[in-house]
Amino acid sequence: MSDPVVVQGTSVSDPYGGSVQQTGEWTKGEKQEVKCRDPIFAFLFYGNVAAIAVVVGVYGPDAFTDALSGESDEFTGLIYAVLVAGAISVILSGLGFMVMMAIPALLIKVSLIFVVVLGGVIAVMSFLSGNWVGGIIGIIFFAIGICYAMAVWSRIPFATANLVTATTAIKGNCGVTIIAYIFVALAFGWSLMWTVAFAGVWNLTYECTTTGGVTECSNPNYGLLFVLFVSYFFTHQVLQNTVHVVVAGTVGTWWFAPEEAGCCSSAIIGSFIRATTTSFGSICFGSLIVAIIQALRQLANQARAEGDAGILACIAECILACIQGIVEYFNKWAYVYVGLYGYSYIEAGKNVFTLFQNRGWDAIIADDLVGNALFLVSMCVGLLTGALILIPESTTDWFDEFTGDSSAIAFTLGFIVGLVICSILLSTVASAVNAVIVLFAEAPAEFQQNYPDLSNQMREAWLGAFPGSL
Repeated sequence: MSDPVVVQGTSVSDPYGGSVQQTGEWTKGEKQEVKCRDPIFAFLFYGNVAAIAVVVGVYGPDAFTDALSGESDEFTGLIYAVLVAGAISVILSGLGFMVMMAIPALLIKVSLIFVVVLGGVIAVMSFLSGNWVGGIIGIIFFAIGICYAMAVWSRIPFATANLVTATTAIKGNCGVTIIAYIFVALAFGWSLMWTVAFAGVWNLTYECTTTGGVTECSNPNYGLLFVLFVSYFFTHQVLQNTVHVVVAGTVGTWWFAPEEAGCCSSAIIGSFIRATTTSFGSICFGSLIVAIIQALRQLANQARAEGDAGILACIAECILACIQGIVEYFNKWAYVYVGLYGYSYIEAGKNVFTLFQNRGWDAIIADDLVGNALFLVSMCVGLLTGALILIPESTTDWFDEFTGDSSAIAFTLGFIVGLVICSILLSTVASAVNAVIVLFAEAPAEFQQNYPDLSNQMREAWLGAFPGSL
């Protein structure tokens, strides 16, 4: 265990050595015993994937036969365009990452102003189109945005320091971005497999008959739909949260043991192994909670579309959307503790409450400011990719098979591909920012010892916002 280091009068030891440290009533994290946490939820996940695989095996051949019975040559140009857009967006995403490291403070300020101005633009556009209700709502959001910007402007230096530290950690362990892209490919494959299973089950349970030129369809089996939706969202949540835990664990190792950092270092490999073995049950636990909420929300949406519940379905969908947002935000912080220390999901949740009791609004504000900056970079990459894909649109025959405005189709395709790919890369930065916020609160001494320049920058920014707090 490393020797304690005194930072601003607080003695802190490496929690990876097993000691428990306190500041007032704050019991800080410690590395947990190596064992499988929440294993029952991991088995539920395996059972879920196996069940969908069985359904695909039963109904898949017919589904693929139907899908392949049409002509597919018209999509060749679309595939080429996606590949080119993907290559462009990867390059632009890398450039965006470097810009973020070069001018983080300016980027955060611009993104905050952008969010405020966006509310004003929505208000003006609504009034010009005669939508008075939308205009009034836009003015309200514009006013709230101005108040929020004024309130958090002094916190920008601390958010900037967090972003710089996070991007430095990702740059030093760039292999985590490869893991992120691999998991996105897995998510795409899962979506295809689940769609085949859903189509097969839907055809068996949703019947339509035509009598006298009138088509009548039976109501969908909402119980079966619920199970299918839970299955779909469960797997996607697990894949997304696994990447989050891998990044948190990698940043934790980078924080405490700089010598283990590297592109394909033991820090990344070790964090990936922990996330997919001993901590996998904890990842599945929180993911299942969100998946159930998402499934209920999707059922409410389906019921509203079918006209089965009217206004009640709309109200239920709004309430569930709010609950989903709260749980997902809570999970984001809980998984930092899972990745850093190997806690179970419930134990990690307790640490989240402790964190917010001590650093609550400051952690939320820093996370939100950085999130705005990441979103702005992703939007810029998407827009640039959409613009550049117009070059092959005008010089090749890739979009000749499409009816309508081929330029609009090409730009939209490029924008979506660029936005998605850049968001995947920057999601690792977002996860790193959350880990940095937790680690700065839990282990400032190790940060000062291993990265004095970054540590001094964060401490000065913190003292600037809260004089005398350290």
